[in-house]
Amino acid sequence: MASEQAKEAKLNEKIIGEFQQLRNEQRNLVNNLNTLEMDLKEHKTVIETLKTVDPERKCFRLIGGVLAERTVKDVLPQLIENKDFIEKTITRVNEDLTAKGQQINKFKEEHNIKIRGEQMSNEQPRSEEEEKTSENRNVLVSN
Repeated sequence: MASEQAKEAKLNEKIIGEFQQLRNEQRNLVNNLNTLEMDLKEHKTVIETLKTVDPERKCFRLIGGVLAERTVKDVLPQLIENKDFIEKTITRVNEDLTAKGQQINKFKEEHNIKIRGEQMSNEQPRSEEEEKTSENRNVLVSN
């Protein structure tokens, strides 16, 4: 009896561990996506600025921690190429994020995982009156 409970507890811990790992992977994808979107915005800003500048004008580009002197006509095509690559990467990360979300939902259904704060599917939503009274219970007013 006790060994069965211990086995079940270990199994539950393993399932929870796998679920947490999936959620961490999803968070990492979201963080990577945000970083890429910021880089894309910066690239677009620099490209728009450099389009209005004389192509022979001197500009500086940070490459691997080293500031390199170039001309606008040399740097602009590289920036456009990098911007296109970032856009493609963002598309792939979005696809990966969608797939990870589907994988998490499937895992939740397979192992009957319920997350605190999510409304249970078999529960009926509370009426407006019940919600107002429950909201009023948690209010602190200070003068």
